Amino acid sequence: MIRIRRMDVDEIGKLREINRSEVIRVGYRQEGTELIEMAVHWDTPPWFDGDGEHSFGEMIGMAEHYLDLGGTAIGAFDDNRLAGFAVYRPRLRPTMGQLAILHVSDGYRRSGIASRLHAQVLALARSDGATALYVSATPSESAVGFYLSKGFVPTSEPVPELLAEEPEDIHMVLQL
Repeated sequence: MIRIRRMDVDEIGKLREINRSEVIRVGYRQEGTELIEMAVHWDTPPWFDGDGEHSFGEMIGMAEHYLDLGGTAIGAFDDNRLAGFAVYRPRLRPTMGQLAILHVSDGYRRSGIASRLHAQVLALARSDGATALYVSATPSESAVGFYLSKGFVPTSEPVPELLAEEPEDIHMVLQL
């Protein structure tokens, strides 16, 4: 049985248990609020040990950064194994929170874990008084489709610093 709960700072290293592998054949690019579908051949490998782009070190550092900004990590645990996690960042803007990270491990996808993590992030955002939630989504069919199904819409006014960090991502907002 999967349990959803807040993660302690000392548990962030458990992100090493996540397998982000995915075969992606449909991707998107964003032009204003329009999503342009593309046939792609993106085989996303697992994160690797060490540092650098797409490493466990980078992901753990990113999670710690958001926690330092007052964020909250939420884990989906299968017994003691981390099956998925999300990080909520409050006050990206005065009335806007950010769903900064959301990953579900291969083998656990399409089982409702992402929806349960998303629900916890929504509860945190609402309790912080946010009226909107921002996400910079991987431009894959699975990620974009998930966020669209939750009511997010592409924004024509992406947060400049997030657009600069992730220009290929799909920048979306959910009004709360």
